[in-house]
Amino acid sequence: MDGRPTCEQCGKTFTRASDLKIHQRIHTGEKPHKCDQCGNAFTRASDLKIHQRIHTGEKPYTCDQCGNAFTTASNLKQHQHIHTGEKPYECYQCGNAFITAHHLKVHQRIHTGEKPYICDQCGNAFTTASSLKKHQHIHTGEKPYECDQCGNAFITGHHLKIHQRIHTGERPYCCGQCGNAFTTASSLKIHQRIHTGEKPYECDECGNAFTRASDLKIHQRIHTGEKPYECYQCGNAFTTASNLKKHQRIHTGEKPYECDQCGNAFTTAHHLKIHQRIHTGEKPYACDQCGKNFTQMNVLKHHQRIHTGEKPYECDQCGNAFTTASDLKKHQRIHTGEKPYECFQCGNAFTTASNLKKHQRVHTGEKPYACAQCGKSFTQMNGLKRHQHSHTGEKPYNCDQCGNGFTTASDLKIHQRIHTGEKPYNCDQCRKSFTQMNGLKRHQRIHTGEKPYKCEQCGNAFTTAGDLKIHQRIHTGERPYECGLCGNAFTTASDLKKHQRIHTGEKPYACAQCGKSFTQMNGLKHHQRIHTGEKPYKCDQFGKFFTKAIHLKIHQQTHNGERPKSIP
Repeated sequence: MDGRPTCEQCGKTFTRASDLKIHQRIHTGEKPHKCDQCGNAFTRASDLKIHQRIHTGEKPYTCDQCGNAFTTASNLKQHQHIHTGEKPYECYQCGNAFITAHHLKVHQRIHTGEKPYICDQCGNAFTTASSLKKHQHIHTGEKPYECDQCGNAFITGHHLKIHQRIHTGERPYCCGQCGNAFTTASSLKIHQRIHTGEKPYECDECGNAFTRASDLKIHQRIHTGEKPYECYQCGNAFTTASNLKKHQRIHTGEKPYECDQCGNAFTTAHHLKIHQRIHTGEKPYACDQCGKNFTQMNVLKHHQRIHTGEKPYECDQCGNAFTTASDLKKHQRIHTGEKPYECFQCGNAFTTASNLKKHQRVHTGEKPYACAQCGKSFTQMNGLKRHQHSHTGEKPYNCDQCGNGFTTASDLKIHQRIHTGEKPYNCDQCRKSFTQMNGLKRHQRIHTGEKPYKCEQCGNAFTTAGDLKIHQRIHTGERPYECGLCGNAFTTASDLKKHQRIHTGEKPYACAQCGKSFTQMNGLKHHQRIHTGEKPYKCDQFGKFFTKAIHLKIHQQTHNGERPKSIP
């Protein structure tokens, strides 16, 4: 040995005995210098002196370039490297450079995996003592740093400082490329990746890359199925705390984001921003194939599937595929019978919230969609759109088999089922099939006997609103469908169409056996009984059968002693 004072426990040598004495306090845990204000204790008097500056606010070391002041000379020295750009401590493994040796040492733990600071409550390990200390506040619930303006409290002084920039408006970190400013250096660094395209955090399962580690962590929950944030009211779980917070507003009814133009309120700032585009007319997302513009990116994405034909969401029960997950979810309710949206006035239930909203207009009488040409109002936008074609005469959807034109794509799709013979809606009681859902719904009322539409004048009830409307014309005398050739008027469009065949001579219903044609389907149906011999109408007194109901009726008059009318 060279005679220098040496620590017997770790072998470290010192130039002075006093330095050895201070060092040995690391092993003994002795901290003889105590702060009389907060009780914190230190191994050296100089450390206590520096600490006391927290209470006095003294910062004797000032930067001559920017005026920032510091409690120690070493902190000033480190700060001055910001102005000089000097980073004298370089990592030999990755080349990253640091202002202080301490920061380099902490950084090197990324490469070594060393986490020497362990939480004695949960076992989590950390690379720095300060990280451990912050973490322990989770267990204690302690938030010692409070904002004097709004009362919000924080685990670290650094987080408080960043928070206070909300009140001051300070954004000291500016992007050199676009001029956007940020409250933290880390936010600026993440933002700059927009310009560089850098996505350093890659998912090892699917290869998706992200600009932030936190985004990667959230993404990985898709693969793991982890949903750590649970709603205590309904049990729904979410991948992020922000999604849980948004969800909880369903229970509280809170809508903190209000439109300053129309007063509509929203649960998220994002939804408010999208809504405001209604007022501004902004549609920032354009389709590069047809030029159509959209207010939202996801709507554009769904639209583009029209061009690509992509339908990534497939029903595992019937094989039907859909362009969006929400459309698939709605479709699956056909199989499950689920109707989660119930009208509180009449109890009718619906598969979607939008259908419930439309239905409620029956009770309120609201018709928000008005025609600018004639003033007629409609409960639904598609009703208005169809009506507007009556002014323009436009029928943009043409059948490629027969050339018939239609005002809507849905009407064309229904029409095409005549050619394909498709009847996708089946009655579960008699197995009769229908081309449309509303046709099935009307049919089912035969089995249930339900007639929900009642005439206020005579009390007659009907299975559909359309039948009631036609019936009411008996009371009003209204005949809105007039023949342009002879002036005769009719209560229904179908009656007018049948009448016009007198003028045109059209007989569209032909018998497949003898070729005879008829103006109406029921005429053909009666005629076909000549070939089949079918006589479905039976006299319950004599057992005689007839091909037509009118023939049975005339026959029954002979029982009553009436003179039978001539058969047409």
